[in-house]
Amino acid sequence: MLAWLSAGLLARVLYRWRLHEIALPVRDIGVGYALCLAAGAIAGAWLAGSLNTGLAHPSHSIAGALAGGIVAVELWKAARGVKESTGVIWVGPLALGIAVGRIGCFLAGLPDMTYGVPTSLPWGVDFGDGIPRHPVQLYESAAMAAFLAVYLAGLARRAPWTRIGAFYVFVLVYAAQRFVWEFLKPYPRVLGPLDVFQLLGLVMIGYALLFYARARRTV
Repeated sequence: MLAWLSAGLLARVLYRWRLHEIALPVRDIGVGYALCLAAGAIAGAWLAGSLNTGLAHPSHSIAGALAGGIVAVELWKAARGVKESTGVIWVGPLALGIAVGRIGCFLAGLPDMTYGVPTSLPWGVDFGDGIPRHPVQLYESAAMAAFLAVYLAGLARRAPWTRIGAFYVFVLVYAAQRFVWEFLKPYPRVLGPLDVFQLLGLVMIGYALLFYARARRTV
């Protein structure tokens, strides 16, 4: 809850500070956009999480929510001929929400099932089973916090990338760092050394690169 409350507050602050200059407000797009986004995020979260744990053991995932939301919104945009990015308002809140949320995952310990594989490194964390593990939740939190700091600095100086394709840069960074940390998780491998979230990450990386290049060409 704290993650999304802080994300909502940041969204309001960023919109008043900088994003009102470049963002296309959701209220101007219509209720349909918000409904498609919510439906896609919910479906994606449960589908990806459950594919990872096995459909007999339903779960959910922020990576799946992000991917599902992207698919739903892009389909909505294609159906209505909307070409510009609508994701700029979500960049800061998503980065902060994930950074704070992963700390919550860390504090939840083993029941959250987001812990890493065993490690002998000095910062390994025993979550209660006597085995020091990679605190991958904190790795992801730190990566998203670092991205948020770079993003805010870019907004402050009105860097071009924050104005033409910030959402795609966010997706690229999120997917890339998630791809790396997945090697440190005990999730089942579905294609060689890759798990469900790494395959999903590769798709999101391709999406981000393609759409960012397209956004640059239309400026």
